Amino acid sequence: MGLTSALNTSLGGLAQNETSIDVLGNNIANAGTNGFKASNVLFTTQLARTLSVGSRPTTTNGGTNPRQIGLGALSASIRKDFTQGSVTNSTSPSDLAIQGEGFFVLDSPDGQVYSRNGNFELNSQSLLTSQTGFKVQGYGVDEDFNLVTTTLTDIKVPLGDLNVAQATKNVSIGGALLPTGVLGTTGAITTTGPLTDAGNANAAITGTTLLTDVEATIGVPLFTLGETLEFTPSKGGRSLDPMTLLVGATTTAADFADFMDRTLGIQSGGGIPNDAGTGSQPGVSVTGGAFQIVGNSGTVNDISLTVGNITSDGATVSLPFTKTQTANGESAITDFIIFDSLGEPVTMKMTSVLESRSSNNTVFRYFLESSDDSDGDIAVSTGTITFDSKGVVTNFTPNTFAVSRSLTAADEMDVTIDLSNISGISSAAAGSTLKLTLQDGSDPGTLSSFVIDETGIINGVFDNGIIRTLGQVTLARFANPQGLLEAGNSTFQEGVSSGPPFLVTPGNFGAGTIRAGSIELSNTDVGRNLVDLIVASTNYRGNARVISSVQQLVDELLVLGR
Repeated sequence: MGLTSALNTSLGGLAQNETSIDVLGNNIANAGTNGFKASNVLFTTQLARTLSVGSRPTTTNGGTNPRQIGLGALSASIRKDFTQGSVTNSTSPSDLAIQGEGFFVLDSPDGQVYSRNGNFELNSQSLLTSQTGFKVQGYGVDEDFNLVTTTLTDIKVPLGDLNVAQATKNVSIGGALLPTGVLGTTGAITTTGPLTDAGNANAAITGTTLLTDVEATIGVPLFTLGETLEFTPSKGGRSLDPMTLLVGATTTAADFADFMDRTLGIQSGGGIPNDAGTGSQPGVSVTGGAFQIVGNSGTVNDISLTVGNITSDGATVSLPFTKTQTANGESAITDFIIFDSLGEPVTMKMTSVLESRSSNNTVFRYFLESSDDSDGDIAVSTGTITFDSKGVVTNFTPNTFAVSRSLTAADEMDVTIDLSNISGISSAAAGSTLKLTLQDGSDPGTLSSFVIDETGIINGVFDNGIIRTLGQVTLARFANPQGLLEAGNSTFQEGVSSGPPFLVTPGNFGAGTIRAGSIELSNTDVGRNLVDLIVASTNYRGNARVISSVQQLVDELLVLGR
């Protein structure tokens, strides 16, 4: 009985050491496999054969101990070593390493699998995939590039295909305004000669006079039904962009006055003081049988008109203009570009004029204009900037302006303007200046590269300087990682004892962080595994020697029976 037990015990020992050698061989074979986790075998004893359970001490006997003979060993478990492997840099921005706990989530033909191997690349569909073609899972983004964290999806990085533009939301203006300059009290005043109404017995025109009945010389109409007028005025010594008006059967003199007003960008209301020369608000009107143009104050807003400023199909309209007053007031001007939601440039012009001055503050009025405003009026907004006695801005209002883009496919624009960086101190020699210091819009750009941060967020970099969120890599944690099942291709599957995956974002709820452009190497300790291999080989030989010894003893028994 004893020899037979010894044979079985040693045979079991051979099998256990074979398992150990097999595991060690696998560890060494995968010493170069990225993200590989080494294993080791844990042994436990089998039930023992009990010869005696022993006895209690008595008054005449000190008692005896149990007598048991072990029946060999069993493999209690093959345990994975999930400790961090060494992390090394790579040359690809799509290579990822997990610094800490967690697994990448991959979509395979057999469902979700999990891996520590971050050797990822973009396939022909711009999807982030493993080297075996499994798709990396994470959070996607909506059309406004906001993360959608309700469901996992394939991570997509469409290099060279995704185009975006950024609408301007914020504008900041700097510069310096001269507080000791001339106050702006008058604007340019330009009038036409007396005009008559051919439809009303050649009486002086009024706002209701049909434009086709307006005459400078009786019997010679200035305007013809169906013609298209083009008005190209000059303001502040610079030609404005032309605007056009179709002369219809119901077009009146008041319509023509409004057309000139919108082209010139004259602003009224909003607290603008009355013109000192006329006592009325700036604007274009039909007054005393003539067109009267009263511009805004400020030398940069001075309007100059000549006969050639109005044409019809290339021919000059002989509408005479006479300038009777020049705009005054310390002023400055700057042109700048902002962008709509399609990335189209919108040209803006900002002017300022010294409006009032007291013992402890100075007030400048600013005007915003844009020929790209779709409402047909280049005037956009007006407001005031108040400086204290030290030249510091104490208030500016309004702090927003709107630009209509209704004639385009772009969204309407609402822009916040910051004027707090303008200085109220300047010299007479330097005068007043304005300049754009910041605007956050941009023209269209194409996705050219991407960067993945430590939280797994994929930031797309466009060639126009815009950075947009393209998605976020997620990680999975398990209550018992030892319960995971190896599924090949450096992946694991959920096991019955692993618990369900707990999906988290990197750096949260105990999950590690992401290192982009890096790879986690195998955590196999080759030196230790070689030593363990020597020990397992020695143990194997020892069990084989026991079997050899038992065979010799059995041979001796057979000799006795001859």
